[in-house]
Amino acid sequence: MNISILQAATQLLDQRLSLTPISQLPESMQPRNESQGYQLQRVLNGLLTVAGMGEQVGHKIGCTTSVMQAFLDIPNPCAGRVFQKSVLRRAERVPRSGFVKLGIECEIAVELSRDLDAGAAPATRESVANAVGAVMAAIEIVDDRYANYRTLGVPTLIADDFFDSGCVLGDPVRDWRRLDLARLTGTTSVNGVDVGRGTGALVMGHPFEALAWLANSRAKHGLGALHAGEFVLLGSVVETKWLDAGDRARVDIESLGSVTLDVT
Repeated sequence: MNISILQAATQLLDQRLSLTPISQLPESMQPRNESQGYQLQRVLNGLLTVAGMGEQVGHKIGCTTSVMQAFLDIPNPCAGRVFQKSVLRRAERVPRSGFVKLGIECEIAVELSRDLDAGAAPATRESVANAVGAVMAAIEIVDDRYANYRTLGVPTLIADDFFDSGCVLGDPVRDWRRLDLARLTGTTSVNGVDVGRGTGALVMGHPFEALAWLANSRAKHGLGALHAGEFVLLGSVVETKWLDAGDRARVDIESLGSVTLDVT
């Protein structure tokens, strides 16, 4: 392993675990492009597992909608991993003290029933559907743990799992084929007040386009297949909402149900 990659991963690990806002890596350690960012992410995530975050059980995709691309000023999707310890179910609570700047996003998620490898041929919306065992409403929990994400650079944001800090997953809907996922409306509310809504079509035209993008991206960067039993958060249809202690957030996805998160 390149010593600078290990040094960079160790610095990111220390800052992330200590909730120290992540600052620019020394120039000799900075990933220069997205591919290097994903390679650094793989090393960092191995360290996070050893540090107690648990196995990497899911994936997140950021910036799959024009809403989030405009919000973050990043023109293309970026992916990260989700760890077992940070996966919550249905209605849960988290401490505000566990984050630098806590936010939530309104997402459609999928659970895979078979492996999905785009290495042999590019994945498409149609081909990835065969690997989807269930669809769920989800809250992605994000943390703006950066001194200044706009100047940090996309490759370093990718290395740090692109804001991901966990999720709340709803009940799996296994007869999802009866639904028009592009037409489903997602709504975010905070303390009982609706603060944003959007449809599945905002996710690259259809949520499964994002899943195909992830399979192809992992093949492109040599990261391997998506595996049966893993889940994928496909991107937020509502702009990120920031939370403080005492807040209750709820995400409702039409025909998929709701999930809630209380901040203590």
